[in-house]
Amino acid sequence: MFNYDWFRGGGLERLVEEAKDRCAVKKFPDMEKGGNGSSEYLAYRDALETRVILYLRDGLTYEMKEIAEIGMSSALAFECVPVDENYKVGAIVIVVPFEDIARVEVFAVHPDEKPQENIRIPGFRSASAEMPGP
Repeated sequence: MFNYDWFRGGGLERLVEEAKDRCAVKKFPDMEKGGNGSSEYLAYRDALETRVILYLRDGLTYEMKEIAEIGMSSALAFECVPVDENYKVGAIVIVVPFEDIARVEVFAVHPDEKPQENIRIPGFRSASAEMPGP
């Protein structure tokens, strides 16, 4: 289902826009998509932040920070958001064959309404979590 055209040809962009629309309509239930020109609705929608989560067939999960341009059309290259504090000082770029992507999820939320706890997206495990105990 997922391929170069879906990610580059507007599929991901449409999913992000749909998540934003649904989040805004949830906040303003009397409005339809687009807000009927309401400046309050449009300001709220414009302020929404999104997180793109990729679920792979092998069970790993990654949060996509940005698609990477490396001249490849047979796989998805992207910078991911590292979970482990040790990796947050640099950048992690991953290449995933499109057929390994099981699901794409977009979470839209207003900055003022974000959950207080930091939602942990698995995919990278800390070195101490991978090391067997004594």
